[in-house]
Amino acid sequence: MLFIAAALHNHALETPFLIDFSQFDRYLEQSSPASTTLATSSAWQQMLQDAANLPVVQQLETVNTFLHNTLSYELDASLYQVEDYWASPAEILASRRGDCEDWAITSYISLRALGIPDTQLRLVYVRARVGAEHSGLSLAHMVLAYYPDAEAEPLIIDSLIQNILPASARPDLTPVFSFNSTGLWAGSGNQKSKHSASARLSRWRDLVARLSLQGIFL
Repeated sequence: MLFIAAALHNHALETPFLIDFSQFDRYLEQSSPASTTLATSSAWQQMLQDAANLPVVQQLETVNTFLHNTLSYELDASLYQVEDYWASPAEILASRRGDCEDWAITSYISLRALGIPDTQLRLVYVRARVGAEHSGLSLAHMVLAYYPDAEAEPLIIDSLIQNILPASARPDLTPVFSFNSTGLWAGSGNQKSKHSASARLSRWRDLVARLSLQGIFL
């Protein structure tokens, strides 16, 4: 089955985003043949189909709820025996486990598949405050931001909390940089770098290459 994102929400000028689920499932069968893996993939595909015609905010909530109900949080050191690895949807759905980058990436791809333009989504690398309000401690973290329009305050989708909140309600997060498949930005500003995310971020470049082998085309 080929899932093609519909031109919803005035997205007609967007380049169509494709997931070839036949190729996606073949990859899963070869790499992780357990029946539970294909069941999880089928649940993800059904969720996307059910959410296809919902208003955008409900699409955000549907994807976020699905991931929180399906996945368990686990660090890369435990799951992949490396300090930092950006997993694809196929990899995170096969194990049903992942860390913040994996959740943010799968949220991003799910929402792109639902027809939300790349211009409205950014993967955001942040410093997340640990402890009390004035704590000086922070950890590296990644979230997904949805921008209703170019000047609007974004909504934040986060693996650590299930509520989707506006950025102003997340003072614990300090943006470092953000990116999507078409751009790279420093901090929380709108000044796009002249360099692409693929050129500057080796893990993103590696992920995009793996995605195309798994049937996902950004």
